[in-house]
Amino acid sequence: MGWKTLWHVIVALFAAANLIEVNAAGAAYPTKPIRLVLPFPPGGGTDALARIIGPRLTESLGQPVVIDNRSGAAGNIANETVARAVPNGYTLGMGFSTTLTVNPQLYKLSFSVMKDLAPITQLATAQYILVVHPSVQAASVKELIALAKVRPGQLSYSSSGVGSPLHLAGELFSQRAGVKLIHVPYKGGGPAAAAVLGGEVQVLFGSVASTLSQIKGGRLRALAVTGPTRSPVAPELPTIEESGFPGYRMTAWDSVLAPSDTPRTLINQLHDEIVKIVSMPEVRKAFLSIGYEPTGTTPAELAQIIKDETALWSGVIKTANITVE
Repeated sequence: MGWKTLWHVIVALFAAANLIEVNAAGAAYPTKPIRLVLPFPPGGGTDALARIIGPRLTESLGQPVVIDNRSGAAGNIANETVARAVPNGYTLGMGFSTTLTVNPQLYKLSFSVMKDLAPITQLATAQYILVVHPSVQAASVKELIALAKVRPGQLSYSSSGVGSPLHLAGELFSQRAGVKLIHVPYKGGGPAAAAVLGGEVQVLFGSVASTLSQIKGGRLRALAVTGPTRSPVAPELPTIEESGFPGYRMTAWDSVLAPSDTPRTLINQLHDEIVKIVSMPEVRKAFLSIGYEPTGTTPAELAQIIKDETALWSGVIKTANITVE
């Protein structure tokens, strides 16, 4: 036997040993704590969802689910951590909509969302509410657009940063409505909302959680929601689509993913457990209380959502020439 042949035999045996180890781990899975990596710091919506499902997943799997907040680089650090992890089911990630579908188009990543991450399920979606400062003479989406056309380049909207969901919601609106709203980025959703409350800018596509109390208090005027259907937490508000703009849909969503080579048996097991948790009445109630609508998709459905929204935002980004410094 030549040395090359011997080398190939050794490599094959090593690969087989690894496969046996993974399969054995899968058969007894889980036997140790599971790490759930989050792309944002504690306190936001993604973190809240993780802390709702985490204890219940711990109970159903019989092993601790440890939440690991790895914020930074617009969520890319967390996604890369999951993509590079050992695919044995012990490192999972919470994937946020824009970190999966927008970031690959704005940043040079060392991994591929499509190739290096395996979808498990979409957990929930969150709509945004189109609001204006009370001084703006518009009580509907059509009136806002008419005002923007009369005052081109004079109406501005705030966001939590370039490439953020609030930015993209406004840019998609501008493109579909044929108007020019000036984008003013701030460092976070809180400052972006404060800018509208203070009259620095006129328009905001704000989260339900951050704007609903201000709307009820009369400090902001709500015009519509951005999702495909009316929001269960604000059913009186029409959708932008209802307001005369077919095809306008913008939601943020959170999902659970694993490294791409994770065995299918583990993906299916995790999917079934998580979807079961999401369907619990108390979990659904908890999701709705923070402005999220529970979903619970199949891995294939989540893969298609990622693909479709990547294509959507690619067009918006190119048309608007959005770049990050």
